[in-house]
Order: sequence, then structure tokens, then C-alpha cells
Amino acid sequence: MSHERILVVDDDREIARLLRGYLEQAGYAVQVAYDGVTALAMLRDLRADVLLLDLMLPDMDGWAVTRRIRSDSTLAATPIIMLTARVEDTDKILGLELGADDYVTKPFNPREVLARVRAILRRQQRTQESQAAPTLQIGALRLDPTRYEVTLAGAPLELTRTEFNLLHTLMKNPGYVFTRSELIESALGYTYESIERTLDSHIKNLRRKVGDNPKEPVYIHTVYGVGYRMADDL
Repeated sequence: MSHERILVVDDDREIARLLRGYLEQAGYAVQVAYDGVTALAMLRDLRADVLLLDLMLPDMDGWAVTRRIRSDSTLAATPIIMLTARVEDTDKILGLELGADDYVTKPFNPREVLARVRAILRRQQRTQESQAAPTLQIGALRLDPTRYEVTLAGAPLELTRTEFNLLHTLMKNPGYVFTRSELIESALGYTYESIERTLDSHIKNLRRKVGDNPKEPVYIHTVYGVGYRMADDL
């Protein structure tokens, strides 16, 4: 039996029931909330390992819930998978920019959701296993995997778990050119077409946080037609 805790937040009780059934069958401890206010209260008590969050909630939408979570230091590291019936890229990108780690578009196969949950939990396990890994520094950018901290010229940076894992992978391999799919596989532990399409949004967020000018980045360079690499000559 798994000890990981999953919080499902969806006002559609049938979808919540379906997800709960699949996740519990896979061995996870699952709690359900049907609105954003309740979800935040439960999250503080539950300390969920993964949050499955519907965007269109009756009182507080998923974007607002995500903002609250990412601004609360006790909850900020919680991985968030957004569930959305909105298929517009702008909606998906907004969710990622607010700090969501992944998203699934409705209607979905619950097996796909389960696969995403497992992938995020594998990433967390790898992060814990890498706690003895050395601190990395490139220029003024410093990443400490033991403390799960990133600083720029001594100032702390607030990164989502996905952003941290992407940056960690890039900094461990300075100068190496990752294809998009290779970077996703190495940093996140799985490949999926929709995630590859939104990798650019995660990189955009990372560049903003490390102070990179997208036209002349210092740290994270685009290799056009291939992918991304971390600077190795600072």
C-alpha cells in the first residue's frame, strides 16, 4: 500500500468519484474537495503529495487556488496537475505560468491521469534521493539540491517543482544540448506530446526568474531546431 496522499478537487462529483476510484485502486490515499476554499483548508491539514485541481470551480477557480498555494510558503512546493475542459493554449499557458506542474484536458482517460500522478511522484523520489548531490553553480546562479534552494547573486528564487527539476537537469549538464523530449524525460521522468508543447512556457518562466533576456539569455540558451542548453562559459 502506498503512503502518498492525493487531493482531488473537482465540483463534478462523478469525475471526482471516478478519479478517486482509480487512484485508490492504485494504492494511494485519496481525499476529495468540491470547491476551492475547502480544498485549501484540506490541503493545509492533509499535506498532499499531489493536487489534482479542476479549473472551473464554483467559488474560487483553479487559477486563484494555484496563486494561493504558490504564495504560501508551507504549501508552495505541492505539485499541481490541473484538470481543465478549456483547450485554448492561452489557458494552459496561464496555468503553467502560475505554477502548475502539469495539466490534463477533459475528457480524459483516468489511466492518463494516474500516469501523470505516478510520474510526478517519481520525480519527488528522485529529488529526495539526490539530497547528497553537490551544490551546483554557474555564474551567479546557485542550486542546492539538498536544501531544494536556488539563488541568484545570493537572492533566493521561488521555483515550482517542475522549474527546479528542469533547471537542475540543465545545470548538471552545462553546454549539453537537450532536445525537448530528452529534457522532459531527464527532468520530469516521462514524455508526453502535450507537455513537450508547453516546455517553452516553463523555460520562459525560468528565464524570467533567473533574469535572462529571452533575446540574449545569459544562462538558458535556445538551440533553434533542437532544444535548450545551459551556458558553460560563465
